Amino acid sequence: MSKKLNWIDEELQNLQEVGLYNKIRTLSSPQGAWLVVDGKRVLNFCSNNYLGLANHPRAIAAAQEAMQQYGLGPGAVRTIAGTMDLHLQLEQRIAAFKRVEDAITFQSGFTANTAAIPALVGKGDIVFSDELNHASIIDGCRLSGATIPRYKHADPQALGKTVREEEGHYRRGLIITDGVFSMDGDYPPLDKITEIAETYDLMLMVDDAHGEGVLGEGGRGIVDHFKLHGRVDVEEGTFSKAFGVVGGVVAGNARIIEWLRQRGRPFLFSSAVTVPDVAATLAAIDILEESTELVDKLWANAAFFKAEMLSLGFDTGLTMTPITPVMLGEVTLAREFSRRLYTENVFAMALGFPTVPVGLARIRVMISATHSKGDLEQALEAFAKVGRELGVIG
Repeated sequence: MSKKLNWIDEELQNLQEVGLYNKIRTLSSPQGAWLVVDGKRVLNFCSNNYLGLANHPRAIAAAQEAMQQYGLGPGAVRTIAGTMDLHLQLEQRIAAFKRVEDAITFQSGFTANTAAIPALVGKGDIVFSDELNHASIIDGCRLSGATIPRYKHADPQALGKTVREEEGHYRRGLIITDGVFSMDGDYPPLDKITEIAETYDLMLMVDDAHGEGVLGEGGRGIVDHFKLHGRVDVEEGTFSKAFGVVGGVVAGNARIIEWLRQRGRPFLFSSAVTVPDVAATLAAIDILEESTELVDKLWANAAFFKAEMLSLGFDTGLTMTPITPVMLGEVTLAREFSRRLYTENVFAMALGFPTVPVGLARIRVMISATHSKGDLEQALEAFAKVGRELGVIG
């Protein structure tokens, strides 16, 4: 018998022994405040469905209508025969929504990053990257072949020092930061980072996957939040979180967007986003442009939940957004906490290494505009009960 894959069995066994093996749960209901998970109805605090748009009647109706007119899949890459007028409508609408010059869409936020970064920098260039940037940024940087000095998380002074140390040692330079950091729920001082980019004539890119639909006027993102329109070269985003669908986008400077149409490899070599996804995203933009009600409800829910958790004695880390980490430290404790929450009908997953650094395991609570006050109160009761049972709070 061949032994060439025995190493996989050993690695999987090791993951189980150290408590890092992921048991993937199965959903059998639409996204919402409540889910059916592994056959059990539970309160949902895991999804990125910030505004409840993943199951919004208008988005569903838009997808159905578009399928009747256009069918399902585009059948080709964008540059051959896969660009439908719907794709162009979406790019025009998201550019207007973000208040930028132009936009280009991709199959996901991950592919948007792996398209944009290698197209902007390569060997002989440099990327100044926040040490807690998302995995898709890390992979995009590695694919580029550029030098990648990391700077201390959300620290413009550390960034400035690193930039000065590297000055004169590269051809082109790019600063990249997440808009909202998905594990901690904080965001960087983008105004100060922008000043550094302008001072040293560096390109600036923000991955706003968790900022769009959350920060800024009506959910227009972190650039809008800081009023930096026209000063940030690239805003990368995703339609799979607050917009409730799937797909990625790069928005910003028109010259960069045109360059990505020519050299963004996922745009050139992978089929376009499907018809129902595009139509549903357009409907989501309609909803966000018409009213700030959902965004306002999201922030009100987050403020209530975080205040109550702090009063109970929980450590919610660095959060500045509706993402609410419950810091527990060891991954074994976090997994046991999650398991007991599930027995109390609350679905909130534990996150440990490599998703977060060793020793910083947590329960990440994802608040939604769909949660009622009763839902939040029920969750708080469960957190209090489990927290006391496990000695996390008094």
